[in-house]
Amino acid sequence: MKIKGLLSDEAVLVELGERLAQRRLELQLTQEMLAEQAGVSKRTVERLEAGASTQLSTMVRILRVMELLDRLESLLPEAGLRPMDLLRLKGKARQRAGGKRKPPDETPWTWSDEA
Repeated sequence: MKIKGLLSDEAVLVELGERLAQRRLELQLTQEMLAEQAGVSKRTVERLEAGASTQLSTMVRILRVMELLDRLESLLPEAGLRPMDLLRLKGKARQRAGGKRKPPDETPWTWSDEA
């Protein structure tokens, strides 16, 4: 199954769990061996492979043992500045997001006692 935006969070977690289980089997690791090497409980590995949510630090530990940690780079690549941002910021790092601007309210302003 392809992981796409239309899937529910639960379906994505189940798919990730199945993929992690497949990778574990490719590495010839039992759940107990993986858990021991990652420093987590066997039950945590079972839950993860079943599609339950887990802490991000636990996922990092599991990915490290399964030799998949470097794949996070493609998931969230390091952000680079666009050329216009470099000019506007004059080499400084961006500190906050601009957000989307709301269009101006079209109703004319009146005093509260004029209504």
